[in-house]
Amino acid sequence: MFKNFTNTILMLFFLFGNYALAVERLEGKVVGVHDGDTLTLLVTGNKTLKIRLAQIDAPESQQAFGQKSKQSLSDMAFNKYVLVDKEAVDRYGRIVGTVFVGDLNVNRKQVEQGMAWVYRQYAHDNTLLQHEANAKQAGIGLWADPNPVPPWEYRHGGEVKPVAAKQSAGNSCGSKRYCKQINSCEEAKQYLACGVSSLDRDGDGVPCEKLCAN
Repeated sequence: MFKNFTNTILMLFFLFGNYALAVERLEGKVVGVHDGDTLTLLVTGNKTLKIRLAQIDAPESQQAFGQKSKQSLSDMAFNKYVLVDKEAVDRYGRIVGTVFVGDLNVNRKQVEQGMAWVYRQYAHDNTLLQHEANAKQAGIGLWADPNPVPPWEYRHGGEVKPVAAKQSAGNSCGSKRYCKQINSCEEAKQYLACGVSSLDRDGDGVPCEKLCAN
């Protein structure tokens, strides 16, 4: 019995040990900052990688606080050696991950300073929402704006209006909410214009990518 228990412990250790090793951590020097949530990392072999900060969405460059958000990220990371915990690769080929400068979690700090929103669609760390709430209550950064517009709504042409507000006798939005219900790219764009943001999960302004690929 003891032998079986020991074998089980060793197996669990082996499995979880391998899982830990499988988590990819990148390191390099930040040589470019593009906006408040995207930077360029120079790694071994003189190779550059585009890094998209995970779970957050900074104001677009043309938005209020867009340039301040970029400057905030630059102040923390530009020309510094950082670690990146990789989570995924997005459809643009960018590495999505959490950036660390020493012990500083850069993603979290952007939210704490009111320089980025928590990207609800992709967030999995619930503590980020509390940091955002604290920044909002303090009215710092983008929260100083009386009517801040989330960047995923800004990319759609401004604040998303309720579906009913866009309905008309000749162009009713109907009740479809998922790409599997949509028959064409044109129909997808009509629904997106009505505010059905679930059709644009990556927030790039293109709904139902499989239908609108061409």
